[in-house]
Amino acid sequence: MRRRAAVPLSTLGGTVALGAACVTWAAAYEVRAFRLRRFDVPVLAPGQRPLRVLQVSDLHLVPTQRRKIEWVRALAGLEPDLVIDTGDNLGHLDAVPPVLEALGPLLERPGAFVMGSNDYYAPMFKNPARYLLPAREVRLGKKRLPTEDLREGFLAAGWLDLDNARARLKVDHREIELVGTDDAHIKADRYAEVAGPADPAADLSLGVTHAPYRRVLDPMVADGLDLVLAGHTHGGQLCVPFLGALVTNCDLPRRLAKGLSSWSAGGHTAPLHVSAGLGTSPYAPVRFACRPEATLLTLVERPPTGLR
Repeated sequence: MRRRAAVPLSTLGGTVALGAACVTWAAAYEVRAFRLRRFDVPVLAPGQRPLRVLQVSDLHLVPTQRRKIEWVRALAGLEPDLVIDTGDNLGHLDAVPPVLEALGPLLERPGAFVMGSNDYYAPMFKNPARYLLPAREVRLGKKRLPTEDLREGFLAAGWLDLDNARARLKVDHREIELVGTDDAHIKADRYAEVAGPADPAADLSLGVTHAPYRRVLDPMVADGLDLVLAGHTHGGQLCVPFLGALVTNCDLPRRLAKGLSSWSAGGHTAPLHVSAGLGTSPYAPVRFACRPEATLLTLVERPPTGLR
């Protein structure tokens, strides 16, 4: 029998050291290395001035995360015209006051929100390897979070609740049509209840959802919405440099796990922005090659030949 060559101790040691360095980077630095991403999105009618939309997603906030709270508060200095929160704000039973503190200055701007599963159910420990398995069952924590306290805080500030809802909002003297769903990851989405063609009289028709499942994206885009915003994926959270996300935690293609792309359905195509979000589960507080983020989307006029 042939003997298998032994791995040199120096190689084994180097591999262990590299792995330890990656874990340290992911847990001690990158998970707190918040960044603001910026995109120009050509969706407005020719002749319109730009509209600045700030998207905040997946805070997963716990009360002790003062650095994250202060970073989010500072986003108000961007003076966005509209703020969209795409869910999963809570990471602790006592997180509602810190979330409202973090978003406090932004709550003074026009805004809208949808909920994610982690606004309903407290986080629980899960084997991280499960996220690499296809078609796994969604497991939810047994403890319910103070969802209605969070909702009331947003509504008291004047933000619109888009959980399976359709609404209108005047922003910068323009009519914005907003259509949203509750979290598709826990099958709470009911888009059929709010479906319908985009209003041609609106200056902008915007779709909002937490988890970008195809069954939500397809009808939103087929209805002619100008732009769709989502979160949930964490951008993959643990990514491979130059390769990207290994998973999206939904049926969205991995190449669309974060950032600005496009989605086509029903003869229409619309820009899709998926936020990598600002947090993680408290039971998996690491990010690698996928920094936590918020996004400022500057909506600009589309080319004169573009179609709605």
